[in-house]
Amino acid sequence: MRLIKSVSELERFFKRLKARQSSNIDIEKSVKNIIQDVCKRGDRALLKYNRIFDKHELSIKITCEEIRTKAKEVSKEVIDALKFASDRIRRFHEKQRESSWDYLEDDILLGQIIRPLDRVGAYVPGGKACYPSTVLMNIIPAQVAGVSEIVVCVPTPFGELNPVICAALYILGIEEVYRVGGAQAVAAMAYGTETIRKVDKIVGPGNIYVATAKRLVFGEVDIDMIAGPSEILIIADEKAVPSHIAADMLSQAEHDEMACSVLITTSMELACKVRKEIKKQLKALPKASIAEKALKNFGAIILVRDFDEACDVANAVAPEHLEVLTENPEKLLSNLRNAGAIFLGPWTPEPIGDYVAGPNHTLPTSGTARFFSPLGVYDFIKRSSLIRVGEKGFKTLAPYVETLANLEGLHAHANTIKIRKSH
Repeated sequence: MRLIKSVSELERFFKRLKARQSSNIDIEKSVKNIIQDVCKRGDRALLKYNRIFDKHELSIKITCEEIRTKAKEVSKEVIDALKFASDRIRRFHEKQRESSWDYLEDDILLGQIIRPLDRVGAYVPGGKACYPSTVLMNIIPAQVAGVSEIVVCVPTPFGELNPVICAALYILGIEEVYRVGGAQAVAAMAYGTETIRKVDKIVGPGNIYVATAKRLVFGEVDIDMIAGPSEILIIADEKAVPSHIAADMLSQAEHDEMACSVLITTSMELACKVRKEIKKQLKALPKASIAEKALKNFGAIILVRDFDEACDVANAVAPEHLEVLTENPEKLLSNLRNAGAIFLGPWTPEPIGDYVAGPNHTLPTSGTARFFSPLGVYDFIKRSSLIRVGEKGFKTLAPYVETLANLEGLHAHANTIKIRKSH
């Protein structure tokens, strides 16, 4: 893991981080072919890809009985944890609800109507991974928003359903679930097949094929965001605990070899202690080889003069997760503009946000926290403007409409005013 002391070193590190986002032409070509195949052949294409990738020939639709049966295999301890997390996530997201509004001024009624999306598709990663928290984080905000139809696609290697994923789906009452993964699942939800009706929006993380497919279908449907590799950036002073910092950096590094873990500090002593602690903790980590590669390629400790500079660097990175481990972390908040989620103080490690704190863990990555927000209830609603003008209000607005329409050469626009004035 590199130690960065100069501006030039920092610039080189930023370039390395940016290179992670480069698109792969071969993958994009492969995904385009899959999307075209699903659009052309529908269910037949999905069944073919299930045979190729997941090695089974089972039906696409997963029944409620299958989900219920599998969910029963899960221990009470896990069920209790899922329900605990679900309750906290729901309570938080209920605070995000928006209401329609209107107001009347001089015979002119103006307003905004809030309505939920009709049909949403959630992609749940499968294979070696088991992320029931992703089920909760992607579906609960849609339910709180009032989405009436929620569809889930999940890959099932060798046709096997993951019991914990089924438990999460059962707890949330999800009944429309399909046995299909990868880019083909995204294509099916975006364009529809004989079995899967198209949706209005697709949410949920996946591998690079899923992410590429979501990018390619955007416009046909809406998407949440293009998720990149996981990231954590920690700002710490000399009083921070090195073992805490090391553990938190490793919590992201274990995700995959492309994960980014960064410490920003004013203390060289802390930097050295953290490096030693990371080496120590790596030895006991089951995914040590993955974490070690991530730290080698995209890990860094950045030494800065003061915490104003630390905030500037953090804003430039715009990390997915930002921990502030300083004596008074709230003091830095006003200077920290770009982050998916901010964790304050030594008792708020990032995984608390991943699972049970309540805010959503689907966060912008790869610097997109400069303009994207965490997934929320607001992602599952649409807004319509409301306008009603009475005769008195019309007379107030009409001359200005005529002037501007004629100025733009849109004479038929102006005529809609003239023709009403003549009656």
